[in-house]
Amino acid sequence: MARKFTDLTEKEILAMAITQEEEDGRIYGEFALTLRPTFPESAKVFDEMQKEESDHRHRLIELYRQHFGEHIPLIKRDEIRGFIKRSPLWLVLKKGPQAMRQQAEIMELETRRFYEKAAARTTDASIRKLLIDLAEAEQKHSDVAAHLGETNITFDVQKQEEEANKRLFVLQIVQPGLVGLMDGSVSTLAPIFAVAFFSHDPWAAFLAGLATSVGAGISMGFAEALSDDGALTGRGHPFVRGVVCGLMTAAGGLGHTVPFLIPHFVTATTVAAVVVFFELLGISWIRYRFMDTPLWQSFRTVFIGGLLVFLSGVAIGYFGHGAGG
Repeated sequence: MARKFTDLTEKEILAMAITQEEEDGRIYGEFALTLRPTFPESAKVFDEMQKEESDHRHRLIELYRQHFGEHIPLIKRDEIRGFIKRSPLWLVLKKGPQAMRQQAEIMELETRRFYEKAAARTTDASIRKLLIDLAEAEQKHSDVAAHLGETNITFDVQKQEEEANKRLFVLQIVQPGLVGLMDGSVSTLAPIFAVAFFSHDPWAAFLAGLATSVGAGISMGFAEALSDDGALTGRGHPFVRGVVCGLMTAAGGLGHTVPFLIPHFVTATTVAAVVVFFELLGISWIRYRFMDTPLWQSFRTVFIGGLLVFLSGVAIGYFGHGAGG
């Protein structure tokens, strides 16, 4: 079970900050190494960011030793609730400079919020001052990351604000909504079409779809709301994310449930299958538009998963009907 950030002591906050600065520095080093052959100017920026993260770590270690001694406990970010789950490093490196820039921007935003929250909870003046100084330094890193191009850096404040708002919109609305839409559109296929092909009764399939969609919406809404309080990640209020995720989950299932209000079984099933196709197409486009996933790769992944679930439901209903008959 992950611990709450509010449960950390000043000693643990400093220890965690040391670990985080070391991890972030190593990531920037990997970015620089990967970009250096093709984008040397961008690599220089990440080299500098790595050096500054190392300086931050040394300042934190020195302050820690002054207050708590030589032993520094290992406290990782994934042990604390509220941090964003990062993409695997190898995947970010594979996607190229744009993905690295976006990853760096999110990292700096998250680290800055961590230092701001940590400073507000500390009572020691020297610790508070260092945490505030580091928060300001991370803000400068975030500015650089937000404008890191393939060959040069620009500092357009208006563009920076637009990019930051876009990233927050993705974190607070698009991500929970997409998770819900995918779960509702895909996971409900099997029970709905299993009931449809078992009973050949559109009304029974409609009731099954209504129940699974509403139930899945409530379940996913609570799961999203309880997964992260948003205090450190900037992902917004958990209630809002839970509502977005829950509504999109229910909508994903209801989309191919409504056609079963058509009393004719073959017509209802055909229309529902067409709706499923457009649902999966829409999910693929959203992943391409907001999650930086190549369109064909997104389309292929979503459709393979949806098709397997759809066919499993049809098979269970069909063979179940035969066995029952």
